Amino acid sequence: MPGSGKGVISRMAHKKGIIIYRMGDVIREEAEKRNEDVGETAVNLRKERGDYVVAEICIEKIIMDYAQSGSDDKIYMIEGIRSPHEVQIFKNRFSDFKVISVFSNPKTRFRRLKRRNRSDDSEEFAEFEERDKRELGFGIGEVIATSDYLIVNSGPLWRFKNEIKRVLRRELKDSDDKN
Repeated sequence: MPGSGKGVISRMAHKKGIIIYRMGDVIREEAEKRNEDVGETAVNLRKERGDYVVAEICIEKIIMDYAQSGSDDKIYMIEGIRSPHEVQIFKNRFSDFKVISVFSNPKTRFRRLKRRNRSDDSEEFAEFEERDKRELGFGIGEVIATSDYLIVNSGPLWRFKNEIKRVLRRELKDSDDKN
């Protein structure tokens, strides 16, 4: 969910050499092209091009990056998956695809978003709740419920980062074992 701590995971993964693609960036880029609100674009894009559209765009970017580099040892992370449809398309394309979910309670997430102050973040709690409803409407609850890893981000940052390190170590080791 927005403000849960996905960005912390992505930054830590990036430091380990993992290439990050943010599904939210795909939506924000499209919203800018359309001169629309980000939330409106997220809904409209899926209505126009189907539930898989953002995942498909990310996969195209990964394939292009992979083709340009020619390297077999790259690892990619997708930040911001919202629906089981998106999970399924990634799993169909990448056999060892794993989902890491992060949970944080709504009040904590709202405080974080207010501090972050990004253009698509809500100033009012009612707006924040509407955004949460929209995200849940995409199926993010099912994604969280069926994820391979669930990290709770409700305590101190060091504890959250330790859990991230544990998951990344395990997955990077599993990746090394397959090569």
